[in-house]
Amino acid sequence: MAEKQENGLLPPGDKNASHQPWVAQETDVRAQIRLQFRNVNGELVAVQRSMLCTQKSKKTEFKTLEGVITRTVHGEKVSISSKCAEIDREMISSLGVSKYVLNNVIFCHQEESNWPLSEGKALKQKFDEIFSATRYIKALETLRQVRQTQGQKVKECQTELKYLKQNKEKACEIRDQITSKEAQLTSSKEIVKSYENELDPLKSRLKEIEQNLSKIMRLDNEIKALDSRKRQMEKDNSELEQKMEKVFQGTDEQLNDLYHNHQRTVREKEKRLVDCQRELEKLNKESRLLNQEKSELLVEQGRLQLQADRHQEHIRARDSLIHSLATQLELDGFERGPFSERQIKNFHKLVRERQEREAETASRLMNDFAEKETLKQKQIDEIRDKKTGLGRIIELKSEILSKKQNELRNVKYELQQLEGSSDRILELDRELTKAEHELSKAEKNSNVETLKIEVISLQNEKADLDRTLRKLDQEMEQLNHHTATRTQMEMLTKDKADKDEHIRKIKSRHSDVLSSLLGYFPNKKQLEDWLHSKSKEINQTRDKIAKLNKELASAEQNKNHIINEVKSKDEQLSSYEDKLFDVCGSQDFESDLDRLKEEIEKSSKQRAMLAGATAVYSQFITQLTDENQSCCPVCQRVFQTEAELQEVISDLQSKLRLAPDKLKSTESELKKKEKRRDEMLGLVPMRQSIIDLKEKEIPALRNKLQNVNRDIQSLKIDIEEQDTLLGAIIPEEESAKVCLTDVTIMERFQLELKDVERKIAQQAAKLQGVDLQRTIQQVNQEKQEKQHKLDTVASKIELNRKLIQDQQEQIQHLKSTTNELKSEKLQISTNLQRRQQLEEQTVELSTEVQSLQREIKDAKEQVNPLETTLEKFQQEKEELINKKNTSSKIAQDKINDIKEKVKNIHGYVKDIENYIQDGKDEYKKQKETELNKVIVQLSECETHKEKVNKEMGIMRQDIDTQKIQERWLQDNLTLRKRNEELKEVEEERKQHLKEMGQMQVLQMKNEHQNLEEKIENIKRNHSLAIGRQKGYEEEIIHFKKELREPQFRDADEKYREMLIVMRTTELVNKDLDIYYKTLDQAIMKFHSMKMEEINKIIRDLWRSTYRGQDIEYIEIRSDADENVSASDKRRNYNYRVVMLKGDTALDMRGRCSAGQKVLASLIIRLALAETFCLNCGILALDEPTTNLDRENIESLAHALVEIIKSRSQQRNFQLLVITHDEDFVELLGRSEYVEKFYRIKKNIDQCSEIVKCSVSSLGSYVH
Repeated sequence: MAEKQENGLLPPGDKNASHQPWVAQETDVRAQIRLQFRNVNGELVAVQRSMLCTQKSKKTEFKTLEGVITRTVHGEKVSISSKCAEIDREMISSLGVSKYVLNNVIFCHQEESNWPLSEGKALKQKFDEIFSATRYIKALETLRQVRQTQGQKVKECQTELKYLKQNKEKACEIRDQITSKEAQLTSSKEIVKSYENELDPLKSRLKEIEQNLSKIMRLDNEIKALDSRKRQMEKDNSELEQKMEKVFQGTDEQLNDLYHNHQRTVREKEKRLVDCQRELEKLNKESRLLNQEKSELLVEQGRLQLQADRHQEHIRARDSLIHSLATQLELDGFERGPFSERQIKNFHKLVRERQEREAETASRLMNDFAEKETLKQKQIDEIRDKKTGLGRIIELKSEILSKKQNELRNVKYELQQLEGSSDRILELDRELTKAEHELSKAEKNSNVETLKIEVISLQNEKADLDRTLRKLDQEMEQLNHHTATRTQMEMLTKDKADKDEHIRKIKSRHSDVLSSLLGYFPNKKQLEDWLHSKSKEINQTRDKIAKLNKELASAEQNKNHIINEVKSKDEQLSSYEDKLFDVCGSQDFESDLDRLKEEIEKSSKQRAMLAGATAVYSQFITQLTDENQSCCPVCQRVFQTEAELQEVISDLQSKLRLAPDKLKSTESELKKKEKRRDEMLGLVPMRQSIIDLKEKEIPALRNKLQNVNRDIQSLKIDIEEQDTLLGAIIPEEESAKVCLTDVTIMERFQLELKDVERKIAQQAAKLQGVDLQRTIQQVNQEKQEKQHKLDTVASKIELNRKLIQDQQEQIQHLKSTTNELKSEKLQISTNLQRRQQLEEQTVELSTEVQSLQREIKDAKEQVNPLETTLEKFQQEKEELINKKNTSSKIAQDKINDIKEKVKNIHGYVKDIENYIQDGKDEYKKQKETELNKVIVQLSECETHKEKVNKEMGIMRQDIDTQKIQERWLQDNLTLRKRNEELKEVEEERKQHLKEMGQMQVLQMKNEHQNLEEKIENIKRNHSLAIGRQKGYEEEIIHFKKELREPQFRDADEKYREMLIVMRTTELVNKDLDIYYKTLDQAIMKFHSMKMEEINKIIRDLWRSTYRGQDIEYIEIRSDADENVSASDKRRNYNYRVVMLKGDTALDMRGRCSAGQKVLASLIIRLALAETFCLNCGILALDEPTTNLDRENIESLAHALVEIIKSRSQQRNFQLLVITHDEDFVELLGRSEYVEKFYRIKKNIDQCSEIVKCSVSSLGSYVH
């Protein structure tokens, strides 16, 4: 339980640390452990763990509910729960030892107590955990991996540094090219700007002239258009007058009034027509709504009919179910349906009464079965109680019998031991005399004081060496702190030398060329000024060439333009002539146009005559058919006979029928002629253009082309002269430009050299006061020498201390041997006095054992008949339960069947009642009435629609008749409006002629031509300059883009940083190697020291405890692992326990007895506790005497007493011994350090209880 409380572990083979639920006959069993102790700081700490064990169907489940740690801080109790902290970790921290020391040394269960003699792999794991070797081995492995990684990183840095240097040099070259191209771009931009400044005023003037010429052309076109429009309007007016029957002779006001009155009459009739249409739409809408309503009512009627049919089906189903259930329950009065409401209520009442009777019968039957089952269970419980009581008596008597038998064996064994006690007393006297003589001799030969003085001297020397080592550590730390600064300073010095070398190489490379060009070696500014002047001279020459090229290109372009224009004019002339021929069919345009106009005039008159004939013929026919008038409407001649009258009417009707077709034919022909006339009128300007092209424009262009050819020949000669001059200047400029790049680089190197010298001065200031003569390697070597001296001194101190300890231990061992011999002699004397008492105790125990055996036999004979009776009663109870379940199921099925049928009847009754209550029959009749009403309204609506359609037909016919009169009035209004427009056109034509006469047209055209030529030349030169400028810009963008690429961006900085990283990483790698070796040596030294200390304690404990002569002592051997590869420098140890006799060492595992195994394991645990449990003085021994003989038990007790004695002054020491061997407890109690012990026993309720007892009560304790 203590182990569970401190580190959360359960005993081996136990899955729950609480009482078993099946033993306690409970589902859940709860447990709680409490422990109070003082931590490493001496503070009082209380720990509480709560647990729960639950019995599942096939297994038990154990879990820890909660843990609480309570501390006393400033007089107040402070608690922390396992929900807020990890209890196991808190316990380990408070106890001051590791988890593995707690599990394997301090608290070790009896089943695992022999782990020191387990097989090699398990033993190695245990010792590695106790020594915490895993953590240090992991640290070594981490250092090794980091060192390997850093070494790989140095190689990668060297490779990357090579490429970074190449990128750095390439980046410098690109920057120099950018500088050169930017200078050329600036010059090109200035030239472009001068062209643009020259071009702007010329464009403004050209725009102004073009606006004026455009205005002149527009006025000319407008005058021509007005002339054409005037002639056309005059002609249209004449045609319109001819088309009209007569011209209205009244004023404009009278004409307008007549027209408006006529329109008002037409609008009224049209309005009435619209009203009729609206009324018709309204009737259509009403008809649609009535049809929709009719459809909805038909659907509703169908749905209501379906509900009525379903209502009848529900009534039939209800009556059928009532009849069926009444037959099943034998109820009278329900043989034939339909049933009234009173019958249904009566049926429900009878069914409820029948259900109650069935339920009451089933309840009585279940109560009878329950009473019989209770009676049978009572009989079973009585038999089981009797059987359990007898079983407990047998178990208790058997336990007492086992104890008495053990006591009897122990007493007999003690009597056998006492038989040889007399001879042992004489032997002890001789050994005691010999031991006292050896003790006296050892005390005389001891030189402990001399060794102590030497130890003090060596300690002073060690302190001086420690101070020296601390100073060297400080110096090492300072050197490590300035490592980066020193590395950077070395790099800067090397960088300075590189730059000086670059400057020297550049000067030697270009000195001859620059001296021949300038007479001296210039700096960047002087060379740029010379290049600027040379570039200016080249640009002037190029400008002349460009200007000549522009003039040549302009001339060539002008030539091409003239050629194209001549060709265009020829094509235009040909096109115009083709179009004119296509339209006219001949070259005589004017005569064809006059002939077409005459034909149009004739067709217009014929159309007007046919249009008026329809109205006249209709009016004549109406007058002739009138009974009151039988004379001719034209000549007023009276017809003699009816036949003559009818012949005239037939003739008029025949003409009236043919008039519309003739009118349509005439109008179609007239439109075609008017269209052709319009096309010919549109060709009038084209006819004038053909004359101008033949006589003026084409001859002038051919003369101009001859002049341009002469100018082109002259320009080509001038361009050849300037090209020769330019070919001599450009090589000089190119040579200087090649030098300019290197001169620029040299000047940049000179600036960077100044910056490097400044940085060197800064780094030197940082290193001021630092001894630059001493390196890290020198300091480290001196530190190793001092450390070696320190280790030598420490070894001497340890050797002297060991000598002191050996002499003290020898004297102490001799004293202990003397005391043990005296104690043994006294013990034997005491035991001889107890011999008679033991013999009497043997007789008494034998009598008690025989009595208990008889009582157990009688109890077992009484148990057998009870088991037979119990099985019989349990079988009867099971049969009774089966009958009960069968009867209950039959009764319940019958009741459930009735309930289900009643439920179905209720459902149908509810549906029927809902149908009646909702008034569905009345609603169905109401919808049928509404449907009949809608059908009548729909019929009336259709009648009204027919009436309105008839009225609309008559009205449309009247409106068509009025259109003829309206056309005549419109023609009169149009004629008067055209006359007004004709006057306005005449006035506008006069105004345009006046405005056009004020402009100088010929002079303006000449100026426009000159400006176009100048602008074209400047544009050509500007385009060439822009082309060069774009070329420079693209090159600069390309170089800048290349400079922005990852390998060239910050190339200098990356190179410098990578160099620093490589140098510092090399230094770090050296330090890691030193740290690895130092830690490895420290681990080896710690391991050897601890193993030596442990083996010394084991040797002393074995010699003082073990009484056999076959083994002198035992020890733990730790051998280096031979299977480790050469590449792995980590040291592994394999552990084994050996026993030694003389110079022979044998593995103890598999060669020792059970007692030797137990004793060896116990001693090794005691030695480990002495070594590793300085902060936690607790040690728990679980059944330490198992498999030990009596002599070794006594020796173990004596050794434990000595440990208690030596550790009694230690404040936190506590030894816990768990044992069944009361003699062992008595031996421990003979010392003055053990007065009380705790006994665990069962009380009268068979529950365990802990009783505090005095050691003196051991002999008188009654079992």
